[in-house]
Amino acid sequence: MPQPLDADAVRRWCRIALDTVGGAREDIDAINVYPVADGDTGTNLYLTLESAAQAVTAAATGRPTLAEAVRGMAHGALIGARGNSGTILAQLLRGMAEVLAEAGAGGDPGPGGADADAVRRALRRAAAGAYEAVARPVEGTMLTVATAAADAAEGAPGDSAAEVVAAACAGARRALAATPGQLPVLAAAGVVDAGGSGLVAVLDALDAALSGRAPDAPLRDRLGRAGGLDAASGAAAGAECPVATHDSYEVIYLLEAGDEAAAALRRRLDALGDSLVIGGGDGLFHVHLHTAEPGSAVEAGIEAGRPHRIRITALAGETAAPPRPPRAGRAVVAVLPGEGLAGLCAEAGAATLTARPGEAPGAGELTAALHAAGAAEVVLLPNDDELWHAAAAAAEQARVDGVRVAVVPTRSPVQGLAALAVHAPERRFDEDVVAMTAAARATRFGEVDVAERQSWTMAGVCQAGDVLGLVDGDVVVIGHDPAEVAGDVLERMLTGGGELVTLVLGGTAPAGLADRLTEQVRRGHLGVDTVVCAGGQSAPLLIGVE
Repeated sequence: MPQPLDADAVRRWCRIALDTVGGAREDIDAINVYPVADGDTGTNLYLTLESAAQAVTAAATGRPTLAEAVRGMAHGALIGARGNSGTILAQLLRGMAEVLAEAGAGGDPGPGGADADAVRRALRRAAAGAYEAVARPVEGTMLTVATAAADAAEGAPGDSAAEVVAAACAGARRALAATPGQLPVLAAAGVVDAGGSGLVAVLDALDAALSGRAPDAPLRDRLGRAGGLDAASGAAAGAECPVATHDSYEVIYLLEAGDEAAAALRRRLDALGDSLVIGGGDGLFHVHLHTAEPGSAVEAGIEAGRPHRIRITALAGETAAPPRPPRAGRAVVAVLPGEGLAGLCAEAGAATLTARPGEAPGAGELTAALHAAGAAEVVLLPNDDELWHAAAAAAEQARVDGVRVAVVPTRSPVQGLAALAVHAPERRFDEDVVAMTAAARATRFGEVDVAERQSWTMAGVCQAGDVLGLVDGDVVVIGHDPAEVAGDVLERMLTGGGELVTLVLGGTAPAGLADRLTEQVRRGHLGVDTVVCAGGQSAPLLIGVE
């Protein structure tokens, strides 16, 4: 059933876009051959969207209006934009926000949210604003895809926001498939435009948020260009495409300045390099430039206003001094949901990052933790399905700075504990990672938690306050007594056998729960040992079976 384009839809859009772009990140990176074949477009788009999603979450206190939600999304994208593609995406979201905020000023406009006409105008404003932000627009890029989406939306006969967005997605896909015919570098590599691919994924996420359908097929299947994607990493190196000249750098900064100063800065920076994009407005701009004179680019910003969050990076293939001093040794970084679990992992020798309740750490925070470990080789244990894409993006960023990083796909803290138990820094790095991964995969994980709202689950409909029992991430039991649900979950997990049960008690675990479950194991499963520890997480109980 189609959903209204309101504040709730914006939150869903952010969540789905993060998951969709995160899942396609490596494929998008692989086909990145324009404007510079540096293989980071997917990662930059993901990090930009992550900042947008965090801003929407921060605005979600109370009951935000559509205007508040879309403005938060656009502002978050602007301040967190990465690379050429991320800066353009931020400008596209700003254009949409300007129109949708007008439609939702003072509250969502009626029960239906923003209407079809508002969506048409929002997509057109987005495309026009993106062209204005880019100093030298080129067809066959995400700009072309954005225009095609706006054209298709204006020609859509539907009278609902969901129908217009579906039409825009179809137009964007057609334009993306045609990009190799517009840019010779894409044709030579046998790929479509990477930034355009990311934009299609973002529009698909909006379509999914409004239609209730799952996002479209993965990038390879959707485009039917598997050969081009498989060859992309090799083609990018050999294609005749624009490449960075010696001593070329990417310069990015936020700038507080007036509109006239920003316009003058655009003219000055255009003479210093290429790939110039200046997005934003209302006193805050995001500047992106490729140049051989990074110092001059920053000085120009200082003369125009107040630049901050300055980032200067040598472009791919350049000779530059190592950004960080040489490192040695190996470390493990574990993300944990409670102080008790963090203490256990710290005792086992891991560096820990404790997640705040209801607020997962972002890729930037994870990257900082990887660097803070101070080792040449780092194993990252995310310990949460929801952190997988952020962990992968953080690992990619740390690798750019010379840190060797492997992400072990731990889906629960109990899998992280199992992986850490077999960690042996004296082994070769790859052997250690394989052993930790095998230990994590051999550990089934369960959880007892309390539902926050009514929702559909694999076990039926749950209501707010119901006790949920999960096995390997899926709800298998809905009940009212935490101890009874925990006993049911434990029995299900031991059906397939096991040698060790780990019970991690949360702060809200009922008294006597550990004793009751330990006795259940002793009576019904001979030869199975039980370990109990206090985790301090918000969920009453985590269970691991090895």
